[in-house]
Amino acid sequence: MTETDTSVRAVAALAQQALDPKEVEPGGIYLVATADGGIQPYDLTGPEYTGRVTRKTGTTTVRDAASFLTYYGKHRDVDATEVYSDVERLSVTAVLDAHAEDEPGFAEHRLVLALRRTKAWQEWTDLDGKLVDQERFANFLEDHLPNLVEPDAATMLEIAQSIKATTKAEFQSSTRLQSGERKFAYVEDTKATAGGKGDIAIPETFKIAVPPFEGADAYSMTCRFKYRLDRNQLTLGFKLEQPEERAKAAFADVLKAIADGIDTPILNGSPA
Repeated sequence: MTETDTSVRAVAALAQQALDPKEVEPGGIYLVATADGGIQPYDLTGPEYTGRVTRKTGTTTVRDAASFLTYYGKHRDVDATEVYSDVERLSVTAVLDAHAEDEPGFAEHRLVLALRRTKAWQEWTDLDGKLVDQERFANFLEDHLPNLVEPDAATMLEIAQSIKATTKAEFQSSTRLQSGERKFAYVEDTKATAGGKGDIAIPETFKIAVPPFEGADAYSMTCRFKYRLDRNQLTLGFKLEQPEERAKAAFADVLKAIADGIDTPILNGSPA
C-alpha cells in the first residue's frame, strides 16, 4: 500500500468518526449537521435540560403592605435582600437579589410598594382651599357624608340641605356666634315687600376621616370653614389642616407594618 493510500484511509476514518452519532451532555450548545448539508446550533442550556431554574428578574409592583409582605416572604434571599424607603415618593423598594456579603448580586429582581391615593382623599385635597358656589359645596358634602365625623353625618346633611335651599337668596350679613359657628342672614325675595328672611349656621371647623392610600386606615383631619360674601352672593369652601403631614404619618404606619414583618433593616433612600 502506498503512502498516499494510507493518508486517504486515515482521512476517511476521521470523516467517518465525525459522522458517527455521539452522546451530548446537557448544559452545552452543539453544532448539528442538517440533511441539506447545513449546520445549525442545538441549545441544551435551558432549565428543561439542566434542571436548574434561571435566576429571577423583573420588577413587581404592589399597592399595600400586606401584598408587599406576601411577595417578599416568598422571594427574598436571606443573605442578599436590601429594602429602601422613600418618604417623598411614598414608596418602598426591595432588591431581592442584591449583593451578598461575599458574593456580588445582579440587582435585577425587585419588589416595589407604590401607594395609590384613594379617590376620596384626592377629592378632598382637590377642593382644599377653593371657594365654590353654594350648590357645588352642598353637593360635595352630601357626596362625602361617610367621611364626615364631627359634626356627624346627619348634622352635616342638614347643613348641606340648608345651603342648597338658599342658592337663590341674597345674603346680607355674616356673624360669628359664641358657639364658634358662623351665621349667615339672607333674604329670599328682595323684590317683595314681605320677602322671606332667615339665616343658616355653619360650624367654624369640622372633622373628616379619610384613608390616604388604598388598603390603609382612615386618618382624621380638621377642616377650617371658609367663605366669601360678595355682592350678596355666598361662596363656600374649607382648608384642610396639613394634609401632606397626615399622608406622611400614614406612610410611617405602613412602613412600620412592613418593618415588623420582615427580617431586613429598611434603609432610607433609593437603590441604584
